Amino acid sequence: MKNKLTLKGLAHSEAKEREARETLEQMRWANGVACPRCGSTDIVKIEPNKEKKIREGLYRCKDCRRAKRSNQFSVTVGTIFEDSHIPLHIWLQAISLLCSSKKGMSAHQLHRQLGITYKSAWFMAHRIRYAMAQPPIQRKMKGVIEADETYVGGKSRRLGQLTGLENKTPVVALVQRNGRVRSFVVETVSASTLKKVLLENVHPSSHLMTDELQSYKETGKRFASHQTVTHSKYEYVRGDVTTNAVEGYFGLLKRGINGVYHHVSKEHLHRYLSEFDFRYNHRKVDDHERTVAAIAKFEGKRLTYKDSLG
Repeated sequence: MKNKLTLKGLAHSEAKEREARETLEQMRWANGVACPRCGSTDIVKIEPNKEKKIREGLYRCKDCRRAKRSNQFSVTVGTIFEDSHIPLHIWLQAISLLCSSKKGMSAHQLHRQLGITYKSAWFMAHRIRYAMAQPPIQRKMKGVIEADETYVGGKSRRLGQLTGLENKTPVVALVQRNGRVRSFVVETVSASTLKKVLLENVHPSSHLMTDELQSYKETGKRFASHQTVTHSKYEYVRGDVTTNAVEGYFGLLKRGINGVYHHVSKEHLHRYLSEFDFRYNHRKVDDHERTVAAIAKFEGKRLTYKDSLG
């Protein structure tokens, strides 16, 4: 690839829309242009013509034309970029910023740095997070799996005193030792909730590590082993028994939510989890590779503004 997908590179060498589009085309169609609707490679490039208002980057699918379907497309069709009025080089800068910022980047920061409205920045960020989400059907996690739960949200006060877990949303995370993370918004931290999350995502041959929460006890018997550390007695590591990895993930998540985003509603929290999961799962590569990996997930992903509100 000609240019690194870093903010500096995008701001200088790929500031022009043509170069940004060519970068996306190279990434999406490395083996040749293919119709995003039918997959055909019988494609004709449409020459741009300003007089006829034919813009650059358009293609025509011969198979769709013969089938009397909509046959014109560009590299943005069938992605989060489709029908967006924001220039592609701005999109690439936004993706680079979200991928390289360890604790995330707020819509206000994107709004200021990219020179777009706050509403546009907010919607862009949610589109990117939506595309970053892990597919619902995956292979189950294997090996040593650390599980833990936490509560995310603003602190509520009543008569000057904290009121416990009010206005907080429970989150459960599973971390494969030296591997990937999966986190979930749940209604309650109960035995039935934890059982569902664990059995759907963790292979029975795995070795489960948790704290002493009793809700894990019965479900833990469904795995090769279940060992715990007793945090109430200040026990955090016993040999290789620990939940430090999943607690480290929660540390990143909370520093991002509290320090960068400040407040995240329950309705949108799952998208922020997708963002933090993605960065954690690609923590061993550089910013350029992480940005490329994010863009690779955008095909077939669309989120309308109306859907982003719910």
